[in-house]
Amino acid sequence: MPGDLGETASHALTYNHLAVDIHLRKIRYFVILAEELNFSRAAARLFIVQQSLSKQIRELEESVGTPLFTRTTRTVALTAAGEALLAAARAATAALDAGVQAARDAAQGDIGVLRVGFGAGAALELTPYILDEFHKRYPNIKVELREYPLGDSSDGLEDGRSDVALIRLPIAASDIEFEPLFAEPLVAGLCAIHPLAKRESVSVRELLDEPVTAARSTDSTWRDYWTLADHRDGRPATIVDTGSHTEELELVAAGVACTITAAAAARYTPHPGVCYVPIHDAGGSTVAVAWRRGPAGPLVPRFVQVARDVRDHHQDVVRDIEAPPGMSLIPT
Repeated sequence: MPGDLGETASHALTYNHLAVDIHLRKIRYFVILAEELNFSRAAARLFIVQQSLSKQIRELEESVGTPLFTRTTRTVALTAAGEALLAAARAATAALDAGVQAARDAAQGDIGVLRVGFGAGAALELTPYILDEFHKRYPNIKVELREYPLGDSSDGLEDGRSDVALIRLPIAASDIEFEPLFAEPLVAGLCAIHPLAKRESVSVRELLDEPVTAARSTDSTWRDYWTLADHRDGRPATIVDTGSHTEELELVAAGVACTITAAAAARYTPHPGVCYVPIHDAGGSTVAVAWRRGPAGPLVPRFVQVARDVRDHHQDVVRDIEAPPGMSLIPT
């Protein structure tokens, strides 16, 4: 092992100082002259005078240590050394040009990786439209999707794991900006044999004495919203903590607690032991595209704009989310 490490270190520190000292401009001049085999035409392509080109080629030959061209009054030809250098010179200039272009593309947002966080359901039926439209506009951007656990109200934004996220409001983080996409009705998830489970709708007041599930989270604003804290006049809720949406459903199906959730739960996570009943006086749950305040690079605002455009273009989808067909919100 020590021998291997020593050999690797020695190799890493070995370089040809002549090659390192060769200016890239001379390499470019060499390639153009090798293509033209005529100093006058090559100088014209390079927008320099012929004498300057001749000087640069001589200096390159001195650095390499051997002639690269044979010259007569009538002809210019590559030497064997010139032929050997040409392929590497072309590869080097092409690789550098590609690297410079890639850097410019990355800075302008034409290539790169965008990390998109989301919670359960993401942006519901708008999600595929948003992702498809973003891919159409920016095909060279790789979108990395990651679902975050129920207790992470910012879906990875707060700790920087996400660049942009599809979140449910409200959340407590003050350094996060957002653009609302839609607001859907709230429903109560109730055990199928609960006395309220067969009602067409319920009121907030009818739910206040029920134990209610809440995700384990440090975001008190988020927890308060999903436990109806604003409706309790300071009286604490009986909260049953949950770690995941599936755990929450099993607790509800077992009759341990009810859950306050969004109407999409009936479509996305139906459960034979759970009935979803509209809450007719609880307002709505807002889904938004969100990002951290401050410099974000070009990819985040592009994704946000796509989400806005999709929302505005697919108003029929938004209407069905905000007023699901067949769901009654009339008090009984």
